[in-house]
Amino acid sequence: MLKQVHEHITSELQQNARTDTIFVVTAIGFNLIVMGINSGVAGEAASTNANPSNDLILVVFIIMSLLINSIVVTALNFGKKNRGKLIRGLLDMYQDNDVAKYYDESLMAAYGKRYLLFTGIIICLALTGIVVPLIIRYV
Repeated sequence: MLKQVHEHITSELQQNARTDTIFVVTAIGFNLIVMGINSGVAGEAASTNANPSNDLILVVFIIMSLLINSIVVTALNFGKKNRGKLIRGLLDMYQDNDVAKYYDESLMAAYGKRYLLFTGIIICLALTGIVVPLIIRYV
């Protein structure tokens, strides 16, 4: 039975990693696309032939960017907590079976730093996707 529990936990960890990867890749792609769209719309809004709808489109994309990036950061936080719980379960199992020495517990801190870096990248890209078009539009 112990083997099945171990396989289940490691399977959950793999699923967790795949889900986090999907969120990060989606956020990066979304932010880059929104930055391009918003920059184009902002450039049009700043031109002499500006259409009032350009500013509205810019606002909608900024709101969507804030919303989607908030969801991604929340999902990464959730994934981080789940990963911690799963690894803690594995470590307890390893300690109960006298094999804990083969898993370096400092990996827990490394996983936390990795999530922090992913979150930082997403926030930086989101801010760039919002600020650059606003500079194009108003400066």
